[in-house]
Amino acid sequence: MAHLSPLVRQATPVLAARGEGVYLYDDAGRAYLDFTAGIGVTGTGHCHPHVVEAAQRQVATLIHGQFTTVMHKPLLTLVERLGEVLPPGLDSVFFANSGSEAVEAAMRLARQATGRSNVIVFHGSFHGRTVGAASMTTSGTKFRAGFAPIMGGVTVAPFPYAYRYGWDEATAVRFALRELDYILATISAPRETAAFVIEPVLGEGGYVPAPKAFLEGLRERADAHGIVFVLDEVQTGFGRTGKFWGHQHADIRPDVVVMAKGIASGFPLSAIAASSELMAKAWPGSQGGTYGANAVACAAALATLDVIRDEKLVENSAAMGARLLEGARRIASEHARIGDVRGLGLMVGSEFTRSDGEPDVATAQRAQAAAAERGLLLLLCGTWGQVVRMIPALVVNAKQVDEALAIWAEAVREASAT
Repeated sequence: MAHLSPLVRQATPVLAARGEGVYLYDDAGRAYLDFTAGIGVTGTGHCHPHVVEAAQRQVATLIHGQFTTVMHKPLLTLVERLGEVLPPGLDSVFFANSGSEAVEAAMRLARQATGRSNVIVFHGSFHGRTVGAASMTTSGTKFRAGFAPIMGGVTVAPFPYAYRYGWDEATAVRFALRELDYILATISAPRETAAFVIEPVLGEGGYVPAPKAFLEGLRERADAHGIVFVLDEVQTGFGRTGKFWGHQHADIRPDVVVMAKGIASGFPLSAIAASSELMAKAWPGSQGGTYGANAVACAAALATLDVIRDEKLVENSAAMGARLLEGARRIASEHARIGDVRGLGLMVGSEFTRSDGEPDVATAQRAQAAAAERGLLLLLCGTWGQVVRMIPALVVNAKQVDEALAIWAEAVREASAT
């Protein structure tokens, strides 16, 4: 008899039977407010009718047309539609299946295009679990331990995580940029540095937004040294932060954008976008894959773009995100164990801290479990699992946000009383 690997552990006890909008239902019909959205994947909600219809229609005509063998219409149409939302100048797209694959494709492109070997990433980042992506991941040792040697050429620079350092944001930014300059002078020479790779908001690292001044400082240095500036928008893209792209909260232009998760409402699809000039510098044969740009996933992605546009989900993310952040901060003000609440759009994290300033993992875990018992599904993040994150679908409304906050207040109260 076969069993699921014991290493694949669930964050909640729910056996999901079906999903609708921001709700999951178990076999007994109990509804759960899903503020995990498949870790940000189901941005249009579970089983949005337009996405379901598009996928069903596509399944009946062509399920898979392998894109290095034949072209198919959903793929070509998706490229055109992405051109309407991609940052200016990024007009060439390569598709893969997962965020990890897309990150590796971006890293490979940067190295081949520049002829340089090194990549600089930022402390607390999560870029994936494959060898290259895991080598660029520092949100926790579990993602990269136990299969050394990992990929060489990766240098880790400080991320301006102001709360962790105990500084104001401006001080943290000055420190991080100075240390980056020091790294460029002592470890990874600019002429050997192919790329900066950064998340606009640290995901697994604790839901920490990258300050505007920091992103702009990276852009300045990338321009000065001919370094490719890669924005890993796997979790932040497609409206999640209240802008279509997370980096749009700063005045910057990326050289490469990496996307996945919210692109296709739950169907496996990822991509990188770059300028035609940059993409043309990749070596022949360096891009490909069996399942990339699957026809059904592309059809779902087209429907996802329709829903985001027609239902104004980017605007809703901004409005509901502000409501969620304000409510979470109000709850935190009543509980000393929550040291910081932060986020952008519908990415909100509450960090639990002990009186001695150390991460309060136990209380965070109790609060997350207590919320699940009351019908609110949440996830942990942060290096020690000390941050509880809220990441509902972009279709969430004010009533649902308020319901989630009411449950969260009860869960925190129970967890803090222990």
